[in-house]
Amino acid sequence: MNINQADLDYRRIESAIHYIREHHTSQPSLEEIAAHVNMSPYHFQRLFTRWAGISPKKFLQYLTLQYAREQLREDLSLSEIAFEAGLSGTGRLHDLFINMEGMTPGQYRRSGRGINIHYGFHHGPFGKYILAISSEQRICALEFTDDEEEASTALHHQWSESELKYNPRFTGPMAEGLFSLKPTRPLNLLVKGTPFQLKVWEALLKIPFGELVSYQTVSEHINNPRGLQATGGAIGKNTVAFLIPCHRVVRKTGEINGYRWGLERKTALIGWEAAHL
Repeated sequence: MNINQADLDYRRIESAIHYIREHHTSQPSLEEIAAHVNMSPYHFQRLFTRWAGISPKKFLQYLTLQYAREQLREDLSLSEIAFEAGLSGTGRLHDLFINMEGMTPGQYRRSGRGINIHYGFHHGPFGKYILAISSEQRICALEFTDDEEEASTALHHQWSESELKYNPRFTGPMAEGLFSLKPTRPLNLLVKGTPFQLKVWEALLKIPFGELVSYQTVSEHINNPRGLQATGGAIGKNTVAFLIPCHRVVRKTGEINGYRWGLERKTALIGWEAAHL
């Protein structure tokens, strides 16, 4: 398996976040966290600050239930939350550059037949990921992975009737700006899902950068207030990580729960966004 320095650094960060989550009630010291990832306090502090932009101690504040509960505003709709957050602010520009469209019903029935897709593996601040892009420069998938063969198999299964080609040179230019807070061009998504799933994913795009909402809020936004399980299921089927921000949905209690790419990664995404507001 190809492991580069960025992946090694993120694995240390992920391990540290896991330790912080498991021991947050005892407020672990810098020395304790550094020892857990087999680093000196000095070098761990530098690594973490370079990745998150803030110290581990400050980051810990973003992982508490109190912080999550402060972010949850159940009396507001997603549209009101977006307005209150001030989406024109420079810290939230990323979300304004994403346009999502689903396949036509005919394409969906044919499992994407006639669509040419290029894919490659790249490294970002949250580890290795597979990126799939159509010939028309529309992102079809972005999934974090530690297993290239498994991710490639899953992509071929998802787009079984499309023409897929391993072509990291094609996906590389777009990969360079995916996690930028100040993108230079709009990002267009082409996703494959049922009408209900598309409706849920469109709702997720309205959650501002750094904000958290509950599953209940998303359900109410799509006029499905009693179908929390169905809403959660649709959120879990999202195959475009980060850009369709399913990581910004947590339980009504403020608890950070399941994520198809790992709970530590979801926690890392939430804390990273909070730190960059």
